[in-house]
Amino acid sequence: MTDLETESPSQPNLFVKTYRKYCEIHQKILDNSTPNVAGRWTFCAVLSLTYLIRVYILQGWYIVTYALGIYILNLLIAFLTPKIDPATVQDDDEDGPTLPSRQSEEFRPFIRRLPEFKFWYGATRAFLLAMFCTFFDALNVPVFWPILVMYFIILFAITMKRQIKHMIKYRYIPFTHGKTVYKGKDDPSVK
Repeated sequence: MTDLETESPSQPNLFVKTYRKYCEIHQKILDNSTPNVAGRWTFCAVLSLTYLIRVYILQGWYIVTYALGIYILNLLIAFLTPKIDPATVQDDDEDGPTLPSRQSEEFRPFIRRLPEFKFWYGATRAFLLAMFCTFFDALNVPVFWPILVMYFIILFAITMKRQIKHMIKYRYIPFTHGKTVYKGKDDPSVK
């Protein structure tokens, strides 16, 4: 036998072991938080409020906040858009393809391009990264912030107008209000 065959495979170093342990704990926390929708969004809201208070008190990091707003807007648009966009589906109708709107049509559930959990996870990571960026003065670029606010409001309005027109044109609503409960016939023998 040669020396290569008798050597045991090298053990991972301390950094790799620590990183794997961190990933395992992180995944366990994510798995445990998955069914707790209200808790997750409450955490994200508290985190965003903490970030906004920090930016207000420090009076800076407006570029970071603007980039954060653009990213959250991008996540929101992906959350409101169907996975299979009706605008890209070819159909024989003149008005273009539509989602089912009558009982006689085939039922196709609304499947989001970005699921709610990934939306929350992306927003939470973005707020954590933005909070981390506020600890570095190099990222505090001086800028006249009212222009950024005005530009963001215009961008938000135009983007949401386009999204709402798309929803109206293809007749879909990206929100569900729970499962429909049908009332059966009343049985006089059962009381």
